[in-house]
Amino acid sequence: MAEDSGKPMENPQPTRKEQLLEVLVFLFLILPSLALSFFVAGQATGLSFLFLSGSVILRDLSLLCLVLFFVWRNGEHPRAVGLTAGNFWREVNIGIWLFIPLFLVTSALESYLHRAGLSAPPNPLPALIREKGTAEFLLAFFMVVIVALAEETIFRGYLTLRLKSVTSSPAAAVLLSTFIFTMGHGYEGSARVVTIYVIGLVFALVYLWRKSLIAPIVMHFLQDFIGIVLVPLMKQFNIPH
Repeated sequence: MAEDSGKPMENPQPTRKEQLLEVLVFLFLILPSLALSFFVAGQATGLSFLFLSGSVILRDLSLLCLVLFFVWRNGEHPRAVGLTAGNFWREVNIGIWLFIPLFLVTSALESYLHRAGLSAPPNPLPALIREKGTAEFLLAFFMVVIVALAEETIFRGYLTLRLKSVTSSPAAAVLLSTFIFTMGHGYEGSARVVTIYVIGLVFALVYLWRKSLIAPIVMHFLQDFIGIVLVPLMKQFNIPH
């Protein structure tokens, strides 16, 4: 009989086949709803801000919990998907400074794509904030924080890790995970979809460079904060933008 060393047994690392099955199950859960985004432009204009923001927050939190469960179940450390607090403020500063040129370049790219004939949304997009009060803006801010944290963990951290293992190619993992991320923005028109793909690629490259999700989360937060919170706020107070 083998002698018990008294040390806790470590979970064996998942095999390539196990990781493939895991990511296929995860994609089965998220891909249908992402694909539907290409067919729902302008269909949610009658929904309330509370309903829209609440559904986004609950969806992203549930997917984040599922990803963290997979990581825990496989005996992996959270830093395997980029969740590390090392050099926190340095990474925050890197995210802020990298966001500035990214925002300028992608804004110019989207404008060029519109002039080249790529589509904007066929109908007005549902405005998350229309002449709302303080509570709605605070809820929008909270939603932007959750979306940045959850989506970077899911698409840049988890999917890149799993797809890299399955394909044995970091480049393929980045391209595929960014494509899946972009699918959820089909309602915004083809010009915006192309722009978001470029943004997603930059987020992924920053993540691979820094080996941390902090900078991409900051960049993602700023991108959404401007469009979802800042611009509507400026419109409410008639501030030119």
